[in-house]
Amino acid sequence: RVPVVDVQNDNFTELWPSMVLALRTATFVAVDTVRRGGGQRRGGRWRGRARGAADGCLPAGAERPWRQEVAAEPVSAANTYLCQIYNLTLLCMEDYIVEPQSVQFLVQHGFDFNKQYSQGIPYHKGNDKSNENQSQSVRTFFLELIRAKKPLILHNGLIDLVFLYQCFYAHLPDSLGTFTADLSEMFPAGIYDTKYASEFETRFVASYLEYAYKKCKRENCKLKDSGSQHLTIEFCNYSANMSRYIDYRHCALEEESHNVEEGNKVPVCEKFSAYGWCPKGAKCPQSHNIDLIIDQDDKILEKRKKRKHKWKRRKNTEEPAKAFGQESSGKEMELTQNGEGPPRKQSCYEPAAAMELAEIMPNSEGRPQEENSTDTEAACAAEKQKETHGPPSHGGIHRAGFDAFMTGYIMAYVWMLKKGKSTGTATGPWLPDCHNKLYLSGKSVPLQIVKSLFSKSSKAHSQKMKLAWDSG
Repeated sequence: RVPVVDVQNDNFTELWPSMVLALRTATFVAVDTVRRGGGQRRGGRWRGRARGAADGCLPAGAERPWRQEVAAEPVSAANTYLCQIYNLTLLCMEDYIVEPQSVQFLVQHGFDFNKQYSQGIPYHKGNDKSNENQSQSVRTFFLELIRAKKPLILHNGLIDLVFLYQCFYAHLPDSLGTFTADLSEMFPAGIYDTKYASEFETRFVASYLEYAYKKCKRENCKLKDSGSQHLTIEFCNYSANMSRYIDYRHCALEEESHNVEEGNKVPVCEKFSAYGWCPKGAKCPQSHNIDLIIDQDDKILEKRKKRKHKWKRRKNTEEPAKAFGQESSGKEMELTQNGEGPPRKQSCYEPAAAMELAEIMPNSEGRPQEENSTDTEAACAAEKQKETHGPPSHGGIHRAGFDAFMTGYIMAYVWMLKKGKSTGTATGPWLPDCHNKLYLSGKSVPLQIVKSLFSKSSKAHSQKMKLAWDSG
């Protein structure tokens, strides 16, 4: 069971000391935000320079009711972490616009809007007002996160960073270069994206959050069973008076519906399998069960390995051209695994699958739906919010607070693997290959969080940094 501490307006002050202590003593902090969706998108800020990455994704009117945070603190044993998870229910005190479809989606998946409007922690966007940083608020808590100087972990985190900056820090800068310059100074220990790590480090064939988490968990269990070094997660034993704040999430290695669906031979939804999102949602007759999806991928990978081995044996035979033609897909996979971009699902290469995917790109209102176009893999149908229970089509363990836990788990696992391969004691970044690299949808290169020679920090950021260290 994974304990999630529910933080809202009536217990925010009470839990403040424990949250700040968690930040200050953590090895890293994983953050995830869940947005209400849509809304009016004013202006075209950054579109010229970030098109394809942040185009149409700026949360000008897209408020997010939850902010989820995980602080992972190492304990005595190697690769063992004490994990604390806080789920902050927030309420924007300014006017905003929401999309009915997004609200319906959240209600269907258990979000309590009554609770948000009655107990949400209030905040406003943009720059500070008067002397509010002298009080305990979400903005001052965000300053505590900056003061902690810990590695910041996100999943597909560009839009998360835009939201955090705009809502708890200052008005967004006019250019993407200024924004990344500010971020590099705000988080000197580095920003790490588990979606980027899942594709370019562990080289999973899919990289949406739940897939990457369950894949890491499965591989970690194999390491444990074989007696190899493995990841261990521990949780706090909370006192009785805090029990009313704790929401436990059950996290089995495989979901109970796994064997049921496998026994019933429910076919896997190829679109959901590849991208963690399906346009049919709950109406899809096929399975969205991540365990079944991973089982299928493992079988395909095993077949590809055999085919690759067979191709290698044949390439020096009397008919090399014929062998090459028969095993071209095997060579294609070999090139991919040797670093020619991230690995892709088999269905993505097939013309029929590509045509089907093209058909679902525009939604019913004519807005583009890119595979991973936002932090939630696809606009309103956020893969981070998928519900476990329901018809066969509804796989998933996404819950408030739990997504941040999955994000932190993935990065802890990747870090363990990288440490196991390295020798000596490096004094550089925490995880060099993923340091300050944000995943960009549809791009083979990440967005680098750096301060270039041609970009200056924003004035608002400079003032906030001075405030952070003068009052810290």
